Amino acid sequence: MRGAAPFAALEAMVAEAVAPAQGEVLLVAASGGPDSTALAALLAAAARRSDARLVLGHVNHALRPGAWQDEALVLAAATALHAGVRTASLAPGPHDEARLREERYAWLAAAAREAGARRVFAAHHAGDQTETLLLALFRGAGPDGLCGMAPVRALGPGVELVRPLLGVEPELLRAYCAAKHLPFALDPSNADRRYRRNAVRAALAELRPSFPRLDAAVARCAAILREERAGGARAGLRARLRTELQRTGGDVRDVTFERLDAAARALERGSPGRHFVRRGVELVLE
Repeated sequence: MRGAAPFAALEAMVAEAVAPAQGEVLLVAASGGPDSTALAALLAAAARRSDARLVLGHVNHALRPGAWQDEALVLAAATALHAGVRTASLAPGPHDEARLREERYAWLAAAAREAGARRVFAAHHAGDQTETLLLALFRGAGPDGLCGMAPVRALGPGVELVRPLLGVEPELLRAYCAAKHLPFALDPSNADRRYRRNAVRAALAELRPSFPRLDAAVARCAAILREERAGGARAGLRARLRTELQRTGGDVRDVTFERLDAAARALERGSPGRHFVRRGVELVLE
């Protein structure tokens, strides 16, 4: 990756998605890994535009020797980004992913309330979304499960969990860390295939060279399904357009979401014109 253009676009995307209020406190869940470190730097850039305040929150589960190194990296990142920091060391226990996640989120929600933050930011990205969707599919989940991780959900009373990077591929985040000279650590437990997510991650690593846009495509599909399930106004417009295509004898199976969505957006704007939806089929908006 060369040049600053991809990083400028990434910073602009995060700043627009987060849109911090004047003086708002932004708490980022920081693990010391490349993803959360990149998110912290991106939020720091967004915070500077609106005089918001960034705080890094780190939970040390003390489950492996390198856990204290991770905490040290979070402290170093907070210093480099001129951010506040809050840390917690939880009592060691069984390595149960669900329990650890529950404890971590409970502490982050409490830390957010103490810091005066109404939002906690997590660095889940497009690769994480791919893994989540595949695991849901393997469990036989229904449409709700196949929507993947939501970009925003309640974390606790008065606190939301926000994931602004779900459409971003992890390679870009690591490159961003390198460009900003931010240190990070890689969790060796991510290679342990006894955990199902790690087994899926290893299989995906074999597929990505043949499908280089795999994660972005899956993230887009999850966003589409989530929007369709929510049943918003634009989803209703797309449904009407599909019905009209079928009524006039068109085959909607090969019509891509992007083309149908472009026509729906044009309808929203009241813009007349012709929209090519697939070979031999056009929508004429008057």
